[in-house]
Amino acid sequence: MIYTLFICFTAGMGAGLGTGFAGMSAAAVISPMLITFLGLPAYEAVGIALASDVLASAVSAYTYGKNKNLDIKNGVVMMAAVLLFTLVGSFAASLVPNTTMGGFSVFMTLLLGIKFIVKPVMTTKESMASVSAKKRIVQSLISGIIVGFICGFIGAGGGMMMLLLLTGILGYELKTAVGTSVFIMTFTALTGAASHFAIGGMPDPWCLLFCVASTLLWARIAARFANRASAITLNRATGVVLAVLGSAILAVNYLT
Repeated sequence: MIYTLFICFTAGMGAGLGTGFAGMSAAAVISPMLITFLGLPAYEAVGIALASDVLASAVSAYTYGKNKNLDIKNGVVMMAAVLLFTLVGSFAASLVPNTTMGGFSVFMTLLLGIKFIVKPVMTTKESMASVSAKKRIVQSLISGIIVGFICGFIGAGGGMMMLLLLTGILGYELKTAVGTSVFIMTFTALTGAASHFAIGGMPDPWCLLFCVASTLLWARIAARFANRASAITLNRATGVVLAVLGSAILAVNYLT
């Protein structure tokens, strides 16, 4: 039990920091650790990770929203497109044999972390406001389609793809990008967790409880720090967290 608690706490800490700082999906951290160190079936591990993501993303979104770093209007548009095109991507993946791109999100996490350290996002809210509402909605819709299709086709990378598109394509300020990302991830994770539990049944209750509690705790801590930090500090902190998590997940994957 102590070993299980330690693994779940460590996995939740990594997932929570990734969620609170960068809107990263908990599944990218929790799943490989539960599979590798606790021997859980992959489907059960993903279900636990998605359930952990729900509350962690929700509390992070609340914290970012309270600090006015959340774009709900365009976030809802993107979320609808993500949910719809995840189904489309999943169907497309079923037609392509032997398509395994699970390592995509791991390398993306590492590279995105390095990017934030080397080339921080210094966009301001003033420059964000200069974009017309119509153009922003169109951008959100297109971005949601891209993220949803990639998530459905590859099975991972949603949080990282959203952060990349929100900062790189839509020109969001980093805090608003993360806040909008965790807002969307709350509902996508809830949908995913519900479907996993409905199909595969309830997972190990202790693993579920420990992972949810740890992820929630560290996501809350990370989100509070992120909203108080300056832009350059947040970029560096986000970059370090992503780079470390990406490297750690790669190391864990090589142990399997």
